[in-house]
Amino acid sequence: MNWQELLVGLSLVLVVEGLIPFASPGRYRRLVEVISTIQDSRLRAAGGACMLAGLLLLYAVH
Repeated sequence: MNWQELLVGLSLVLVVEGLIPFASPGRYRRLVEVISTIQDSRLRAAGGACMLAGLLLLYAVH
């Protein structure tokens, strides 16, 4: 893997992360309000599940 591939991956993450606030800023604001009420342990579990899913997908594709 070279730096260019890493930067392409990071760029795609930024594009996907920007889609929701760009398309519907009001809904995004409400989403952030809801997320702020969720317990840290649940957010940590969700983040871990997302990372695991990403790693599995990366392994399957690569």
